[in-house]
Amino acid sequence: MSTYLYELPTTGSVSFGDFCVDGTASNAYASHIAEATQARANLRGVLKVTKRTDTDGKDYLRLIKVLDDYLPYLHGIMACVVSGDIRLKSEPKFSWRTTLSAHLFHTSPRIALASLHADLASSLLTYAFALSNFARVTVASLGSYEHDRAISEIERKAKDEKLNFAVTLLCRASGIFTHMSEKVLMDWDKAGEGASGRPPDLSKEVNAALAKMALADAQTLAIRKFLSKSAYDSVVSPGPPLPKSHPSIPLIFKFHLECVSLYSSARALAMTPSSARPSSPSSNPDSNAEVCVELRRYLADASAFHTALAHKWLGVDAGESAVHEKGGEAVAWLLWAKKELEDMKEGGLGISVGRDREKRGRKGRVADELESVGVFLKHYKKINDSLTFQPVPKQQDLQARIPTGILAVHAKPYTPPSPAFGPGSIEYARLQTEALALEEDDSSGDEAVASIASPRTYAGAGSYF
Repeated sequence: MSTYLYELPTTGSVSFGDFCVDGTASNAYASHIAEATQARANLRGVLKVTKRTDTDGKDYLRLIKVLDDYLPYLHGIMACVVSGDIRLKSEPKFSWRTTLSAHLFHTSPRIALASLHADLASSLLTYAFALSNFARVTVASLGSYEHDRAISEIERKAKDEKLNFAVTLLCRASGIFTHMSEKVLMDWDKAGEGASGRPPDLSKEVNAALAKMALADAQTLAIRKFLSKSAYDSVVSPGPPLPKSHPSIPLIFKFHLECVSLYSSARALAMTPSSARPSSPSSNPDSNAEVCVELRRYLADASAFHTALAHKWLGVDAGESAVHEKGGEAVAWLLWAKKELEDMKEGGLGISVGRDREKRGRKGRVADELESVGVFLKHYKKINDSLTFQPVPKQQDLQARIPTGILAVHAKPYTPPSPAFGPGSIEYARLQTEALALEEDDSSGDEAVASIASPRTYAGAGSYF
């Protein structure tokens, strides 16, 4: 299954000079304020171009670089406001389009958000979206390389590395979403502005959900890489017997089970804001909106798909076991997986998400897995009917045997960049170090003058007998 495609927001123009006043005697930050305005204008321009560009032509890497340039300036202004070096003569307002809210006409309304915290949160959200979409584009460029008979071992390993790069991007995105939920939005609350006027995009619950979803997407790709070599070796004869290159089966179903847990938790969190949001009136009409149905459906479909795959590999594990008593259990697991995949295929789960290409991709993936399950089921059922003769347990009995999942990857914690200027910046630290050095030199000079003026330092100095 392909990872989720985020619709990127756009933002209105802002001049920091309209509300930022340099409070230093030498106007030390006037040029930096102008540079911050230019960096944000660059961000706005790239977002507008990205919005108008077709999906295949969107340059997510350029957007990531522009955000890397802007965020240090924004942190610099926020640090100077806290220290008092920059004064706000009016409340800053930033307009952003919301892209995760559910709307009747599927539009992305522009909303005005007050405070610098709002722009930081919206910029970081866009950053995480861009990383996720960049990972998606990277994976799409690989194709089904592990099933290509003509690919060489060197080429396959090179594509494995690209797949691993996409995993890293999603782990970074998960770290940013977590930072949003646990730090940025909390700081926004502490600044005196509650959650009543914010869209779901900027709620702590939704960002916690997106962190779990990004991590689950990363784990999905990690599973694919884990199976890459064995998938290539099984192209000619899929199903049992498994190739020697096949990795640990218990690890596979535990990885899938962890994906189920992450996607299910993410969906529960994503549906929280509509009931947890305060009922106080707000000037923002989007503040009481729900998360868009596409995101909720994606999470439900992904959870169902990984559940079926976990059951498939639990069946394969039982079938490949040397214990004859597990012959019936293998058949039971695979019958369960087959039913779940058939329900997905007939019900069209995941088919309505995205464009035609993604629809065909999801349909094909479910169909491929259904065919794979059929091959394993036919093999293990034949063995059980002719050799092991074990009873096929009921689904309720299998439910109690499902283990807990494990993580194959971990989110990469987000570290905010150093401010481009002001407290916390490299320049600020250098100036402080130079000032301290000058003070030490002045202090050493004063001590030398004092010693010359008062040379009597020995006992009895100045005493005459």
